[in-house]
Amino acid sequence: MKLAQLNVALAKYPLDGPELKDFMDNLDSVNAIAEGSAGFVWRLQDESGDATSIQVFDDPNMIVNMSVWQSVDSLKDFMFRTHHKDFMKRKGEWFVRLPEETYVLWWIEDDHIPNLEEALARLSYLRKNDNSPYAFNFKANFTVEDLLDFNAN
Repeated sequence: MKLAQLNVALAKYPLDGPELKDFMDNLDSVNAIAEGSAGFVWRLQDESGDATSIQVFDDPNMIVNMSVWQSVDSLKDFMFRTHHKDFMKRKGEWFVRLPEETYVLWWIEDDHIPNLEEALARLSYLRKNDNSPYAFNFKANFTVEDLLDFNAN
């Protein structure tokens, strides 16, 4: 099985505003790092190559990012051991700190590519039910075996 992830973020400013220029100008390079990372499988993107114009929410400043990885470790390696970490450190400059969970992880079959409806349902589940093998965050880090046990019950 593979690991899917969704994260949502509410920009403090319009995406085309000068306050987000550094973030927006670096999307291509950060996405290229992701695609070149060990364990990367797939990422959500539109015709321009990123996902910032994919409208899922009423608020145009609410953006989504979704990807699939071989493992939790491969996703963590990209997030915390590449240039991506420099942008994670600056997220407070660009994005509102939301009171609920903003990301979710879940296991998928090897040949499955998740859609946004599925991903948002997992995020909603996590927000309502806390961590479980069905939908979790890095703090819980459930394994595929945990999911199989969860599904058997």
